[in-house]
Amino acid sequence: MRMPRAFIFVPLFLFLSTASFPCRAETPDEEFERLGAEFVDEYPSFSPVYASWLGDHRFDGQMNDVSRESRLKSGEFSRSFLERVQKVDPEKLSAQNRVDHAMLKHHLEAELFSLEELREWEWNPTIYTGLTGSAIYNLVARDFAPIENRLGNVARRLETYPRFLEQVRRTLKPERVPPTHAETAVKQNRGVLDILKNRVLPHLDKLDAEEKRRLEKAVETATQAIEEHQVWLEKELVPNAKGEFRIGKELFDKKLRFSLGTDMSREEIKKLAEEELRLMRNEMYEVAKKIYKEEHPWTVFYDDVTPPSAFAMANPHDPPGLHHFKQAIIRSAIDIACRDLTPRDQLVDFAKETLRETTDFVRTKDLLTLPPDPVEIILMPEFERGFSVAYCDSPGALDVGQKTFYAISPIPDDWTDKQVRSFLREYNPFSIRDLTIHEAMPGHFVQLAHASRYPGKLRGLLASGTFIEGWAVYSERLMVDQGFLDDDPRMRLIQLKWYVRAITNAIIDQAIHCDGMERDEAMRLMVEQGFQEEREAALKWTRAQLSSTQLSTYFVGYQEMSEIRTVYEKKEGAAFNLKSFHDKLLSFGSPNPAFARRLLLGEDAE
Repeated sequence: MRMPRAFIFVPLFLFLSTASFPCRAETPDEEFERLGAEFVDEYPSFSPVYASWLGDHRFDGQMNDVSRESRLKSGEFSRSFLERVQKVDPEKLSAQNRVDHAMLKHHLEAELFSLEELREWEWNPTIYTGLTGSAIYNLVARDFAPIENRLGNVARRLETYPRFLEQVRRTLKPERVPPTHAETAVKQNRGVLDILKNRVLPHLDKLDAEEKRRLEKAVETATQAIEEHQVWLEKELVPNAKGEFRIGKELFDKKLRFSLGTDMSREEIKKLAEEELRLMRNEMYEVAKKIYKEEHPWTVFYDDVTPPSAFAMANPHDPPGLHHFKQAIIRSAIDIACRDLTPRDQLVDFAKETLRETTDFVRTKDLLTLPPDPVEIILMPEFERGFSVAYCDSPGALDVGQKTFYAISPIPDDWTDKQVRSFLREYNPFSIRDLTIHEAMPGHFVQLAHASRYPGKLRGLLASGTFIEGWAVYSERLMVDQGFLDDDPRMRLIQLKWYVRAITNAIIDQAIHCDGMERDEAMRLMVEQGFQEEREAALKWTRAQLSSTQLSTYFVGYQEMSEIRTVYEKKEGAAFNLKSFHDKLLSFGSPNPAFARRLLLGEDAE
């Protein structure tokens, strides 16, 4: 029998310190590393579902407790641990430990903010639909243990669903739940039944008679509990969901600091994003001119023959008519890129082709060291749908080498032909390539596989979303700059379009939650300024209601990642090597980009 991790950290340390070495005082680094090991050991117990994903399988047979008593214990743990962390003097730690110290302090402060100020646990039902589905999915998606053992824990978790869902109903306050959150939860709740049907029940014959009967009964119990919860969601929650989805300036600013890990203010991000949007639209126009002229070689472009001084300026940047002319040329070039669309039922198959294509390119160009881990492209599980079109589901920091899933959401069956075409134009063949770069190669999959191999497991629990998303957006630009797809200008145009999407994400994120931006204004910005299709913009409006501050991580992360590259390249001069830079940057795990910069450049890691 494998020894549980609970018996490894402290007792082993005590044994070594008293039996193998002379008694001596701990160094500051040893003291902090012991504290970090204690956190890694104790923190996952507060969420068994998270622990399973993380790769800590001590709690695989348990389900989350979302009662008031459990929240109080979690808050006490975070507050007590924060006090202990604050007693450690970071100036006496090594550079790597100073980073982990700052990240742990930041994480604990964020936990307390979320628990006591944001209080999402009482108004966001999608938290609980995610837990309901992930509790089973995390046990069956990856082969981290024999299927018989995993199915036994599936049964144990399913048996707790009546208790868990009853706690959810007691916890949520319908009058505080925003309508979009309630409606999304209705769509997601039954998703776990799909997991049971397709990933659990087909393995029943692998169990002995007693375990088989237990699992069958547990499935029946859980199904009844989920259906009962569905009735409550539809009959009680949705009709009474009157909450405001906008979290307001005060909460947004606090959450933004925790989400981004940067000192940039909301106003600074807005100013930078608006200027970057102007620059990138101009860059899109220059690329679009090349694409347009390939089809219309005698075209004389408006700005090539008339000096701006001949016009009265309609805005600070373009003379009258030029803005609309640029808009028309960019749209025409995008239309050219969208001529050959992937059939709706072949998106996953085409994504698989693009994964082979991007992997071959990264290898040929030797852009970085590729991890040996497997990656599989799948249809997004039903309980996860409604938030984004795709995501990368990497194994947790303690499950090194397990399979990564690059999940793509299917097109809803109830969409009209016009809506389907809008979606397929947004996710045209060039866009799917960019999506694959971002989610898998060399984006999230590669970066997170490297991160899981960072020797300090504490950092794996404290990963920075700004670093993770920043690297993925950086990867998109990297591949095009390196000549991916034979320097096809259509690929570059679509990549720029994706980056403009990241910019508008940051703009609408704060505008919606802090300035009261309404749907029409947000749609106009995304469609007209960002060249997004109607379906993408509509989905993003929903996502902006369901989340806050996360949409800013793409733009801010890319800005910081680009700055790291620029400064490091200047420092290295002629000795700069792209692969060496990438490998070194990825070797730090997923720290805040500011910390990655300091570690990379040898600066003080405060």
